[in-house]
Amino acid sequence: MCSEQSSKPKNAYKKGIRFYDNFITGSTWWSHLYMNCLWQVDDNKIAREVMGMIPSGFSGRLLDVPAGTLVFTASTYAGLPNASIVGVDYSREMLAVAEQRKQDMGLSQLSLEWGDVGQLPYEDESFDIVLCMNGFHAFPDKERALAELYRVLKPGGCFLGNFYVKGERRIGDALVRLVLNRKGVFVPPHFTKEEMAEKFKSLYKGGVEVSNHNSIMVFRCIK
Repeated sequence: MCSEQSSKPKNAYKKGIRFYDNFITGSTWWSHLYMNCLWQVDDNKIAREVMGMIPSGFSGRLLDVPAGTLVFTASTYAGLPNASIVGVDYSREMLAVAEQRKQDMGLSQLSLEWGDVGQLPYEDESFDIVLCMNGFHAFPDKERALAELYRVLKPGGCFLGNFYVKGERRIGDALVRLVLNRKGVFVPPHFTKEEMAEKFKSLYKGGVEVSNHNSIMVFRCIK
């Protein structure tokens, strides 16, 4: 997660780490009810769409931030043995789960590091792909995060991922405003799909593609 400016997101995910994978994948009846009735999205389907944007046999450098627990990404990474993958997260609890999954699946091409997306310790233009799944809506300083993710991406590189956008589903917006923001799971401000498309277009001149599954926007930007 990000950033040191706010410990609230970190604490929120720390408290829910035991349930995170089941919750986000909808693998229990109550999480299935939450995702399908309140959000009306299938995070597994969205994850497959995003991960499908990574070229088959990719062998360059990939930055995954926030890496989370690798619940949606590990199977794809297992099929990229020649890639160099760096996973960054601000939650040490998330990283502990991710590290265990990495060891269980033998993902030797993946390194996991604690870090702040607003202060990435990497050189300019050092990654071919930057992946940001289910994280942007929890970044306290979103403009700074966008600038850092852009900075470390190579010219011609691909920035891709998904996150919550407001204005697409009223019940989802109410849930974010009344519950998730207050608990620190999400951090305002939040933006509409159109607002985010304009932000991306102001940075990425190689092309911007956005779509949405109700309140979840999927994007692909070329630097």
